[in-house]
Amino acid sequence: MTTSKKLYKIFKKDKIIIGAIHFAPLFGYKNSPGIDTAFNNAVYDLMAFKKGGVDGIIFENNYDIPHKEVVGPETTAAMTLLGQKLRAMTKLPLGINILWNDYRASLAIAETLNLQFVRIPVFVDKVKTVYGVIQGDAQKVTRFQKKIGAENVLLFTDIHVKHAKLLSKNGIVASAKLAIRKGSDALIITGKWTGDSPDIKELKLVRQAVGSFPILAGSGADEKNVAELLRYTDGVIVSTSLKDGVVAKHEINRATFNQRIDINKVKRFVKAAKI
Repeated sequence: MTTSKKLYKIFKKDKIIIGAIHFAPLFGYKNSPGIDTAFNNAVYDLMAFKKGGVDGIIFENNYDIPHKEVVGPETTAAMTLLGQKLRAMTKLPLGINILWNDYRASLAIAETLNLQFVRIPVFVDKVKTVYGVIQGDAQKVTRFQKKIGAENVLLFTDIHVKHAKLLSKNGIVASAKLAIRKGSDALIITGKWTGDSPDIKELKLVRQAVGSFPILAGSGADEKNVAELLRYTDGVIVSTSLKDGVVAKHEINRATFNQRIDINKVKRFVKAAKI
């Protein structure tokens, strides 16, 4: 089965919107409100996304600052518990991203909870983040995926990921082609920062280079630009622009963990996508 058919089998659509649920700080992190609050917040966001009409959900430990390349057992436990509760509450396709790049924990949880996909921020590139240098190793990812029998879990992989300085010499097209050869099921292209949309010129270049291979816009989608982004991509991952209140311009996440997904913004976003 080709990758594009795998994606269609999960989502039943050619163009998709994936809503991202950002958990409040979990065990051991500053300002953690506790697991019950993290769950209640997540449920609110899940319901807003569902009723607003998105096609899938991904959940992340977005506010566990500072992030770690490999998380501790307390984070894995919390993400598993919260993911299990969310899985029981929706039939929408569900995915996980454990920041900064813990593909082992992500894949293990995905296989345990019957999730459909994982997001891997660094798959084939080498990047420098404020949390350290991260070297992507696609072979290790796919080897672990096979080891635990998680081949049915799709790999959504970033190239030239946001919040990082690229240390690899590959241009974005070269990284895209390398990721595909190494086992990616969908490419994620972002802007430079949370809330920044991908460069349309880059999207065009990658689309021309990879043909019909799935591409997702991984940041910066809003109701004003989503239709244009979907001209060159197969879907978008969205969260920040759909939160209530005002987003800050100079913070890592631009919104606090107390800001909830606004159902009316979701509905307007889905309508603007015209899919």
